[in-house]
Amino acid sequence: MIRTATALILLAAPALADPAEITNVNVTRAGDAWQFDVTVAHPDTGWDHYADGWEVRAPDGTVLGTRPLAHPHVNEQPFTRSLSGVVIPDTVAQVHVFVRDNLSGWGEEPVIIDLP
Repeated sequence: MIRTATALILLAAPALADPAEITNVNVTRAGDAWQFDVTVAHPDTGWDHYADGWEVRAPDGTVLGTRPLAHPHVNEQPFTRSLSGVVIPDTVAQVHVFVRDNLSGWGEEPVIIDLP
């Protein structure tokens, strides 16, 4: 019985893990495309739990650009990574930036950016 209870607690632990958080977004236009510099904070613990990407979406959910994060940033918090060449239709005046980690998945609340 104790083994079962322990297993259930361990299985529930990832749901309680801290999600990644976007602390800053800088957006600049470069010709017909955009560059996003996104700062992420997350208590990375190593390969078992780390922020593993962020993406830019139109308000309707269309993915405009994705920036994978290929490794944990345990000793580099918060950290900023860039994505250039993001093409955004002229009809889109606002974008939503979402972050994810390998345990919690995509965050539910985006950072909303009004494009200049």
